[in-house]
Order: sequence, then structure tokens, then C-alpha cells
Amino acid sequence: MPEFLNPVKGFGVTFRQMFRKVDTVQYPEEKRPTAPRFHGRHQLNRWPDGLEKCIGCELCAWACPADAIYVEGADNTEEERYSPGERYGVVYQINYLRCILCGLCVEACPTRALTMTNEYEIADDSRENLIWTKEQLLAPLESGMEVPPHPMRLGDTERDYYQLGSAGVAPRGREDQGARPGPATESGPDWTPGEGGAGQ
Repeated sequence: MPEFLNPVKGFGVTFRQMFRKVDTVQYPEEKRPTAPRFHGRHQLNRWPDGLEKCIGCELCAWACPADAIYVEGADNTEEERYSPGERYGVVYQINYLRCILCGLCVEACPTRALTMTNEYEIADDSRENLIWTKEQLLAPLESGMEVPPHPMRLGDTERDYYQLGSAGVAPRGREDQGARPGPATESGPDWTPGEGGAGQ
């Protein structure tokens, strides 16, 4: 090809795109569903009895490359228990001005307390509103859950909770609020991971 035609060749891609149909989404009137594993805003999950999964270990904060997570842990007591472990996250904040939604915090969490949802509409014109607190990040209470603090309902120790979670069995319903539920029946467990946002 002669050299004087090189500019035309370079604009070939541009010219081809000019005559193609434009794929425009009329957002926000039209919203496309996200991928199942989309990295949206975070969520702090609960056990099926309502206790928090977060144990305040701060591993998520250490793993965050943007230094967007701030955690303060506190000790559980028999009178005030918020999680099955010795400690719980009394302060939990995520600064979405810094967060890059990479998901490394989720990988670092040893109890699967932190996951990422498919929600992406978190923009705001206030810097203060983009620092999400624990109350905003906690999964809502579902049917059969109690508002913490309360005693452990799924076992006598934190190990009982983790064994139930790893086995995919964690009974949710119970007739007596003061009685601990027994093992799952032969008909199948009452709860399995992935059944709802709070149990994932």
C-alpha cells in the first residue's frame, strides 16, 4: 500500500464503528442485571440465629490495598454476646472514596463474615455519606433471627458454629427461643449457605 494511504488505513477502525448500531442503555430507567459474582457494595453477614459472623480480627483491614477499612474489636461477655467468638467488631467502617472493590477483604475473612453484593448504586455528593458504618453494612434480620446481644443458640462453643457452617447445616427455626435447636432431620437442613444474603 502506498504511504499516502496509511492515514486512511489507520482510520479504518473508526470508520467501521461509525456505521454500527450503538449499544446504549437508558440508565437509570433501564438497568441491566449484573453478573452473579459482581463486586458490589459489602455486607456483614449473620449466623442463622442472628449473631454476627464478624469477630473483629481486622484481617480485612490488613488485606485492603487501599486502606479503606477500619475495624475496632471488643470482647464478648456472657451478658452481652454479639458473635460466637471471644470478640466482635464493635466499630466497622468502609470508606468508599478509597475502596476499589477488589474483593481481597472477602478472601481474607476467616469466618465469611464479609461478602460483596450486587448493589452498585452507592454514589453520593457527600464525602461523609460515603463512609459506611457497621449499621449500614450489617445484613438485615431474617425470620427466626434474634437481635443481638443474646446467648449462642446453635451450639455451646464457637467451634460448633463453624462446624455447622462448613457442613452446610445451621438450623434456623426453633419453637422455643430459650432452647437450642437440635441437628437437622433426615428431610434435610433448615438452612444452607447461599439461601439468603445474611447466610452467605
